[in-house]
Amino acid sequence: MDLATLQHHSRFQVTQRITLMINRYEVRAGDGDELVAFVEQKRAAFKEQVTLYADQDRQQVLAGFRARQILDVGATYDVTASDGTPIGLFRKDFAKSLARSTWHLEQPDLGTATGSERSLGIALARRAWELVADFPFPIPYHFDFNLDGQRVVTVEKKIGIKDRYVVTAEHPGIDRRLVLAQAIALDALQSR
Repeated sequence: MDLATLQHHSRFQVTQRITLMINRYEVRAGDGDELVAFVEQKRAAFKEQVTLYADQDRQQVLAGFRARQILDVGATYDVTASDGTPIGLFRKDFAKSLARSTWHLEQPDLGTATGSERSLGIALARRAWELVADFPFPIPYHFDFNLDGQRVVTVEKKIGIKDRYVVTAEHPGIDRRLVLAQAIALDALQSR
């Protein structure tokens, strides 16, 4: 899928495939018919680097993100195009994330959107669960990213054995590669 076609999509399905050593994700456009990205992320990497491919054969790079710092709880992640051109960045707001996970998503020509868990109650319950349980939190959590009082992106986790998300890019100008990179990061990096 070319970039212009990808940019016309506003809804994506992200599904994590369960594997032993890596996080594997498939991203499909619309209701899940067309594969637009395939991602493999090594678990417990010292300096996070993730590549989004346009195909399962990993022949065509769509985008990637990389941590600026090593093992930093408030790390900044640069998102780049296949040729290394900067697209934007995202970073976790560590202080605000103590109660409700909060991320900042920045695209140079658009500004900075702030996204946080939609429900404070679920956010607090998830934190308590992670302290006592050794398996994933069963209640879905959702993120809303807002820019100048307007919602620009939503990421909604669905109930199920696998991690599944519906991602909606509500702003026509936000780069879908940046949105997809942030959505993958919300799953892969959420508990850090």
